[in-house]
Amino acid sequence: MQSSHAAAAVSAAFDDTNLVAYAGLVPVMRLAERCGLARLTAEKVKLGGAKNSAGAAADAKVMSIVAGMVAGADSIDALDVLRHGAMSLLFDGIRAPSTLGTFLRAFTHGHALQLHAAHRQFLAALTAHTPLLPGASEKAFIDVDSTHKRVYGRTKQGAQYGRFKGVRTLHPLLATICTPNSRPMIATVRMRRGKAADSRGAPKLVSEALATATEAGCTGLRVLRADSQFYNAGVIAACRRAKARFSITCGMNPSIKRAVLAVPDKAWQQITYPTAVPDPDTGELIFNAQVAEIPAYTAFTGRKKAEQVTARLIVRRVRDLAKPATVGEQGELFPVWRYHPFFTDNPAPTLQAEREHRHHAVIEQVIADSKASALAHLPSGHFHANAAWLTLWAMAYNLLRAAGALASTFHAKATTATLRAHLVRVPARIARSARRLTLHLPRQWPWQDPWTQLFATLHAPPEAARRS
Repeated sequence: MQSSHAAAAVSAAFDDTNLVAYAGLVPVMRLAERCGLARLTAEKVKLGGAKNSAGAAADAKVMSIVAGMVAGADSIDALDVLRHGAMSLLFDGIRAPSTLGTFLRAFTHGHALQLHAAHRQFLAALTAHTPLLPGASEKAFIDVDSTHKRVYGRTKQGAQYGRFKGVRTLHPLLATICTPNSRPMIATVRMRRGKAADSRGAPKLVSEALATATEAGCTGLRVLRADSQFYNAGVIAACRRAKARFSITCGMNPSIKRAVLAVPDKAWQQITYPTAVPDPDTGELIFNAQVAEIPAYTAFTGRKKAEQVTARLIVRRVRDLAKPATVGEQGELFPVWRYHPFFTDNPAPTLQAEREHRHHAVIEQVIADSKASALAHLPSGHFHANAAWLTLWAMAYNLLRAAGALASTFHAKATTATLRAHLVRVPARIARSARRLTLHLPRQWPWQDPWTQLFATLHAPPEAARRS
């Protein structure tokens, strides 16, 4: 491919008032309206008494921020992407970035919780209107993990040196919901200071995530999956109060080590993973391993009896590639293994429970997505503004995933970057006639069919109107 004209014969001018760069926002934000995002925000978020009228029209401001994040904005200034061309013809109430920044800085801890309450109900509405969680009435997995987001500036509230030496971070905690046949959705999020312990606040977050899963239609078996930093009695007690199961990685403490080393060689079963899983110690991809089960292991024996838990201890072992087998006539006398146990009351058979537990890594995809989009920056110096930004990202993420589920089978499992490229970042020219707007989209757009399916679904007339 090459240029069709000489450089001197080509010019450019930003002067067309009937163009938009993000025509996909039309059906996506219509979905947000149908699921009541503006109404929920108006009901839940009350910033009364905020300076400079920051609390006024909270619903319009939340819709503006979510729309900007759906389009790919990763900072407050980048939200200005909504104010171009004919966007004001398509949407009312678009707010300027300076107004949205003032709005976010007015948040307190209580206001952030109010916004999160709206997020939970919005997720329930999305799952009711779209096929986001197929099979949720049978089995669903709730994954919990934490991440660190590097921030800059000594005056940024909550930024502290934590796990990474010499790096200031904030430390978000999040929980996702998925089924065996769906991509994960974000159930709950929490913003924390940089040096907060990984498990700080985890029991409360687990309780909230399990309740949110039920509200989202997960009425069957619910299994909480988590890494070893969440292996504590409080997290398991939260699962049992919610009548949910747990599957939590645990380290090789002396008690677990004795139990694992007592497993006879004939008890180990071979397992092959359909897709490779990363080794938590080395990062290498593992396709084959051996698995054994200790059917009744009692954890937390140092606590009072009511807090002790007896369940299954399932262990995977892989050869330690750092210590290869001896080559020669004698061969290898004692194989060297690395063990990766997890504690669970998942009723599935041993090998199935092992595969399901290792799929916990799916939450890492959500974390990677966040850092490649709205959480590329935590844009404010105010801690609670960043907490609100985190929740708004969760709303935008779930909304975009819901739009993908309506568009096509492929887009139901595509990454959010793909959803933006295929469904949102579509240029269009606006034509007006007889009080109607027509979006003229690029001819031969490769993803015309799923875009049309999304648009037609969300702009279909009400059922009563179709019958008449």
